[in-house]
Amino acid sequence: MNIVVDSGNTFSKIGWFEGKKLIRYTTHLEFPELIRQIRAELPEYLLFSSVGRTNEEFQTALSEPVNIIGLTPETPLPILKNYETPQTLGADRIAAAAGANFLFPDEDILVIDMGTCITYDIVDTSATFQGGLISPGVRMRFGAMHTFTKRLPLVEPEKEPELIGKSTRQAMQSGVMNGTLAEIEGIIERYRHNYPSLRVVLCGGDAAFFESSLKPPIFAVPELVLIGLNRILTYNVSLQ
Repeated sequence: MNIVVDSGNTFSKIGWFEGKKLIRYTTHLEFPELIRQIRAELPEYLLFSSVGRTNEEFQTALSEPVNIIGLTPETPLPILKNYETPQTLGADRIAAAAGANFLFPDEDILVIDMGTCITYDIVDTSATFQGGLISPGVRMRFGAMHTFTKRLPLVEPEKEPELIGKSTRQAMQSGVMNGTLAEIEGIIERYRHNYPSLRVVLCGGDAAFFESSLKPPIFAVPELVLIGLNRILTYNVSLQ
């Protein structure tokens, strides 16, 4: 059994794999609970990806004899990177691209990851990460309207709001949610000019708000980042 860890600034996500198969996963773990769960069932190999902690800090906290691979810009990958600033490339973006290429090899893929920010990334038929674009996520958009105005409330996202809002809250819901939907549809269409057979894969915490509204074929793979991290892990194990 292998374990992959996607550790954010506050919470972590952990996935247990048997070979290529995701057995189970847990989200929203604080660091002490993450360590406790790993100690309860030590894996053969573990990949640790973090935006806030180093691999050395993680190894010290775990203090168990586990083969740990830390995901850094220098970690060997099963896909290529055609990116001018690889040192600044987020681990989630490259992991999602690796996961998409694993699930749909030999295809041009647009990965849309809907988290704090929305990232749109291309991995092409040559298994090369070509880059993409980053835009504000839905909660960031709601938060910006509340923060930078005097009277607009802080609103939580809702699924499929009416296009014409009849109150301020409804108008904000429509502006963010329908505006984000229009953004996604427009960007997919523009990418398809360059990649006519483009496959679109949707992931991230806010994907559920939009997957039923997008025109098919859109493939929703909620745990794409974990799948990609495991693909990177198994690739590195094969190099040993």
